[in-house]
Amino acid sequence: MPVRSISTTRSATRRSLLATAGSLAAGALVLAGCGSDSLSGAPQEGAATGGATPAATVEADPALTAMLPQSVQDSGVLRVGTNAEYAPNEFLQGQEIVGMDIDLMDAVAAKLGVEARYENAGFDTLITGVQGNRYDAAISSFTVNAERLQQVNMVQYFNAGTQWAVREGNPDGIDPENACGASVAVQSGTTQADDDLPARQQACADAGQPAIDVVPFGSQQDAAAALAQGRVQAMLADSPVTAYAVQQTEGLELAGDIYDAAPYGIVVPLEGTDTAEAISQALQAIAEEGAYTAAVEAWGAEDGAVDEFPVNPAS
Repeated sequence: MPVRSISTTRSATRRSLLATAGSLAAGALVLAGCGSDSLSGAPQEGAATGGATPAATVEADPALTAMLPQSVQDSGVLRVGTNAEYAPNEFLQGQEIVGMDIDLMDAVAAKLGVEARYENAGFDTLITGVQGNRYDAAISSFTVNAERLQQVNMVQYFNAGTQWAVREGNPDGIDPENACGASVAVQSGTTQADDDLPARQQACADAGQPAIDVVPFGSQQDAAAALAQGRVQAMLADSPVTAYAVQQTEGLELAGDIYDAAPYGIVVPLEGTDTAEAISQALQAIAEEGAYTAAVEAWGAEDGAVDEFPVNPAS
């Protein structure tokens, strides 16, 4: 899956270090009609929109509950920060935050014997929010990287890379391996914006080729809409996000292969080693019981599923 950058700036995959994806409500990207600038809220037939909540099948493990901070045990609530603008991983459906990450975190919280309570915030504020005790954890398609691991603990739960999309039929002949001179939409703050495209820009300059016209957007939804409406020639994002946008947006198709795959991690404070270990063990348990698979399959993301959930995996 595409990676976003970190630093409180997503970098390698959503977050290259830190990136934040557009608030794509389930189906918010379906173009409402030929030449229309509006977006419909109805998903296309066959689109992944989640399903029964996997957490409903999970039983709490008191031993894991005991590993949580006393404040969490007393309140029964795990405060979780997220940036609900990166469908299908986390996004708003009406007023409700939904998505693959949300289903997974709900199942983890159920195994921990607490309730996950979410706060929607800017992607670039989430790591500092965890550091400042605003959140007990954060889940928002954070790519695990060395910079982030200096700031927080991260528990691996998924694997994603980057993928490009173009208009159906690729009328502009865009080649992701040589996009010099093309106009490309990307969400600001993502790894794609902060790492991938700047490296490609330098390669174009070194080869004496025209620069890529990078067109940044505050949300992934706006980036996809710009491509669908012909205002840019291509876009790139984390692979599951690009795939979902293509599925939900009329007139788009995937371009090129997925590359730069890297793990996503749930963010926990540096001092919260017991909490990180509890989350790791909870993930292992829900994987063995089937709730993990149910969550990723509900959103068509099974290609990124993992079977190990280490704390602070090598980046």
